[in-house]
Amino acid sequence: MDDEAAARRRLGGLVRRIRRSADLSQRELARALGVSTGAVAQAESGARDLPATVLTRAAELAGLRFVLVDAAGAEVPAMDDAAVRDRGGRRFPAHLDPRHGDVGWWHGPERYSRERPQFTFDRDRRERDGLRAAVGVPADHHVPRPGDSLEERARLRAEAAEAAWRARWREGLAQHRLRLQERLRLGLPLFSDPTCACPPACDDLLFADGPLTARQRAVPHVENCPCLCDLA
Repeated sequence: MDDEAAARRRLGGLVRRIRRSADLSQRELARALGVSTGAVAQAESGARDLPATVLTRAAELAGLRFVLVDAAGAEVPAMDDAAVRDRGGRRFPAHLDPRHGDVGWWHGPERYSRERPQFTFDRDRRERDGLRAAVGVPADHHVPRPGDSLEERARLRAEAAEAAWRARWREGLAQHRLRLQERLRLGLPLFSDPTCACPPACDDLLFADGPLTARQRAVPHVENCPCLCDLA
């Protein structure tokens, strides 16, 4: 038995299960679905198919529903009809992955003159697969949410960059304060003479092979250095 014939036999068993659960004869089911009695009978015998919409209505009559399941038997939901669409209101290709227009936007020679779309996608599956390898395979297309506009995303990126800069500045200031505190603790001047008068031995400490003392780590100078300038 070929695959198509086997599928029709399974369909026939499903239709019979629906009739049994709904307690309907072939004629009653056909009347409820708006099809001929022969169509129901042929579907049960495996002689013909029934449209998916007709099967869905038939299952509903029995309080049942058709679903997709994966290899482990878990139900797989349909794709979300509320997912983003293109400017013409059309759905994006189901097998591809829409993304925000400010991510990898490319439009040939007109990429700078044309308005950037809010959402776009890669037609080349190699590019799609490369992105999937980096971030994973999305379960569905993106569903619209607040902050999706390119202007809002640009504003959030600018705010994040400013916050990161401020964090680095605060970290640098804290490290500078620690260095000053260490100089005070060691009895070293806070500010050194800008004119360097270090002996050659101080230069050797910059490339020391062995461990340095706490004082030498704070300011790399030998003990008798008259300069103690801040080489950093």
